[in-house]
Amino acid sequence: MLQSITIQSSTIELCNLTFHAYHGVLPEERLLGNTFTVNLTLEADISQAVATDDLSGTINYAEAYEVVKHEMNIPSQLLEHVCGRIGKALLHRYPTLKRVKVRVAKHNPPIEGAGTCQSAVTIEFTH
Repeated sequence: MLQSITIQSSTIELCNLTFHAYHGVLPEERLLGNTFTVNLTLEADISQAVATDDLSGTINYAEAYEVVKHEMNIPSQLLEHVCGRIGKALLHRYPTLKRVKVRVAKHNPPIEGAGTCQSAVTIEFTH
């Protein structure tokens, strides 16, 4: 019955991926590290997986997680740079992706008086 249905768009989301990483401009951030959260929205044609229940027709999110983990392990000064590397790596790994949205948030950034805030960067990429 699904064969007669048209899928307008489809996304796979990986939410609240949490890492201890060493990103930041200040030396202590690069030495001590901090907690970061990554959220991904991956837009791809997954109609084959919908019809066949076969992993080869979709984005393997366990593999996508490994791509993010690899990039998070490379220290950077700026969240913008981290976001950019993650987006480019995912597009390179999965040429079928139409769009990738990456959000990287730093927990408790070193901003005096900011309390328990987060600073975050979000970038959306397309092929």
